[in-house]
Amino acid sequence: MAPYRFKLQQVLDYRAQLEDQAKMAFAKAQQRYEAHVAHVNALRERLAEYEPKLYQTNNQSELWLLRNFVQALAQDIANAETHLLQLAQELNKARQNLVKKSQERKLLDKLKENQAKRHAKEERFKEQQQFDETATLRYKPQTV
Repeated sequence: MAPYRFKLQQVLDYRAQLEDQAKMAFAKAQQRYEAHVAHVNALRERLAEYEPKLYQTNNQSELWLLRNFVQALAQDIANAETHLLQLAQELNKARQNLVKKSQERKLLDKLKENQAKRHAKEERFKEQQQFDETATLRYKPQTV
């Protein structure tokens, strides 16, 4: 039985490589997103820490400083949330790219599998024909 050789193996290898690159890009985008989520949460916690102090102080100069600090924190949070939205969009694009690359590779995997099955079936058929031919040639009818 002749071994099966997939003619598009180089294309399959290339698509697997592209899928791996897409996985890495997705992982990096996810890591950036999660790091920025942690940053936004830290800013929110800091705001939650200083906002009550704004209402507890009686000193005008301290009140002015706290008010400015709280406003700056609120602005930082707004900017960070805008950037977080951009990172979420990048993450979604990376996810879509990964799904696309995965589907392309799986398509070729399925083609390779189907062709291997067909090749095995054809080889079994050829082998059976050889057996039948050999049996026919070796058959000796009984003489009467």
